[in-house]
Amino acid sequence: MALIDVADLPSFQVVCLALAVIMLVVNTIEVGRNDAANLVNAVYGSRVMRRRPAVLLAGVAVVLGAVMSSDVIDTARKGIFNPAELGAAGGVGAIESALAIFAAVYIVNTVLLYGYSAFGMPVSTTACLVFALLGGAMAVGFDTIRWPTAGKVMLGIFCSIVLSGFGAFVVQRAARGAIRDRSTQLPTLLLHGGWIGGGIISVLSYFLLLKGMKNVGWVKQFNEWLNEFNEATDLGIAGILLILVMWGLSAIAIHALLVVFRKRAAKLLFPVLAVLGMLAMAFSFGQNDLANCASPGLAIYSILDAQSVDVGSKIPIAWWKLLVCGLLLFAGMTTKTAERVTKAEVATGSMGDHVALWAPNWCVSLARRVLPLRGRTPSLAPRAGFTKSGRTLHYDALRAAVITSVSAAVISTASGLGLPVSTTYVAFAAVMATGMADRIFQRGDAALKLGRSIWVVTSWILSAIIAAASAFAVAIAIKRFEIVAIVGLVAINLILRRQLKARGDRQAKLVDDEAYERAHPDEFALEQEDA
Repeated sequence: MALIDVADLPSFQVVCLALAVIMLVVNTIEVGRNDAANLVNAVYGSRVMRRRPAVLLAGVAVVLGAVMSSDVIDTARKGIFNPAELGAAGGVGAIESALAIFAAVYIVNTVLLYGYSAFGMPVSTTACLVFALLGGAMAVGFDTIRWPTAGKVMLGIFCSIVLSGFGAFVVQRAARGAIRDRSTQLPTLLLHGGWIGGGIISVLSYFLLLKGMKNVGWVKQFNEWLNEFNEATDLGIAGILLILVMWGLSAIAIHALLVVFRKRAAKLLFPVLAVLGMLAMAFSFGQNDLANCASPGLAIYSILDAQSVDVGSKIPIAWWKLLVCGLLLFAGMTTKTAERVTKAEVATGSMGDHVALWAPNWCVSLARRVLPLRGRTPSLAPRAGFTKSGRTLHYDALRAAVITSVSAAVISTASGLGLPVSTTYVAFAAVMATGMADRIFQRGDAALKLGRSIWVVTSWILSAIIAAASAFAVAIAIKRFEIVAIVGLVAINLILRRQLKARGDRQAKLVDDEAYERAHPDEFALEQEDA
C-alpha cells in the first residue's frame, strides 16, 4: 500500500492521520504495559523465572502472535459499528464521522489504560475498546451500531470469564487433591505427573494449534480432515478423540522422562509446563489483543487511503504493520508500571500470609463479612516458601501451570472464533479460581486479598462506564470543533497522565510501607515505645 499523499487531504484529515500514528504507538504500548501482568504473573509469582527473562520470552511469542493476528482485528475495525450507516460511502461527512469515532477511542483509551497501570490495576483493554467504540458511535447515531455484534462480543467476554474460572477451579482442585504439596517429589509424580502433565500438553496443543492457528495452511488442512471424519462417521467426536490420543501419548512420554531422569525430571516437570503455558498464552494474546490497540489507527489509515469509510474498512492489513504493532506491545511489557501491575496481580492471588496491596476500606470491610462464610476447612495450598534471595513464592509451579494452560486454551479458542475476549478477565479468573480451589483465603491477609479482588472487579465495571461516556463526549467535541478539539483533548490527556502517575507512585510507596509494617509488627511496636 502506497503512502498517503497528505498534500491532497483537508487539514482535519491530516491532523487525524498524525493522531492515528502517534496514538497507535502510545496505545499499543499501554496495552502491552497493562496486559503483560496476565502473561508472566504465574511464572513470576512461582519464581519459575525472573520477571525480565519471562517478559523477554513471552515478548517473542507476542510478536509472533501479532503477525498471525486472527479475525478479531476486523471485529474491532468494522464489527462494532457499521461505517456504511455514517453516510454515503466515501462522503466527506461520513469520513469525518468515522475519524471522530476512532480518534475519540484513542484519546480516551490511552489515558484510561495508563491510569489503571499507574495504580497497578489490571484492566480489560478489550472492554475499554468495545465500550469506547460504542460510546463514540452513539455520539454519531444509534443506527450506526451493530448491536448484534456488540452483544456477541460482550457475551463472549462473559462466557470466557465463566469458562476460565470454572475450568481452572476444576483442574486445580483435581491436581491439588492428587499431588498436595508434593509437586517435585518423584514417587508422587510417577503416579500422577503423567495424567496431569499430559492433560495440560494435550489441551494446549489442541486449542493453540487447531483453534488459535486455524488459518495456517497445514492446520487448515488438518481441520478439514477432522471435519471429513466427523461427516463420514456422523459422530462429531473427532476433536475429543484427538485430545484423548494426545493426552495418552503425552502421559506416556512424561512418565518415561520421569523414569529415565528421575529427580531432575520431577523438579522440572511443572516449571516447564508453566513456561509452555505462558508461551501459548502470550501467542494467543498477540493474536487477540492486537485488536485493542491497532485497529482504530489502522482503520483511520485505511479510510484516508481509500477516501471511503466502507472500502477503507475492508482493506487487508500488511504483515509488517502487524509486526510493528507486536514489537510495540513487547515494548510496553518491559516498562516499570507493567512490573507494578504484575506484582499487584500476583499478590492478589498469593498463597502467602502477608502481601503488598491496596483496596478501599469498604472493599476490605465487605471481604471481612464474606470470609466467615468459608468455614474452617484448612487451606490446601502449600505454605509459602522463599527463594535463596528471600523472595516470596506466591504460587507453586503446579498452580502456575494450571493458570497459564487454562488461560491460553480459552483465549486461543476465542481468537479462532474471531471474538475479542479480555486477557485480563480470563487470566484474573484463572488466578482467583485456582486460589479458591487451593483455599488461599483461609489465612494471612485474606481480607485484604479478597477486598482487592472486589475492587478490581468493581473497577472493571467503572472502566466500561468511563470509556463509553468519555468517548461519547470526546467524539461530539471532535465532530463539532475538529482540530481545536483534538489539540485541547490531547493536552488534557497529557495533564491527566502526569497527575495519575504522581498519585500512583505515592500509593505504591504507601502500600509497600504498610505491608512491611504488617510483616514486622515488633519493629513498629518498639518505635512507638521509644517515641
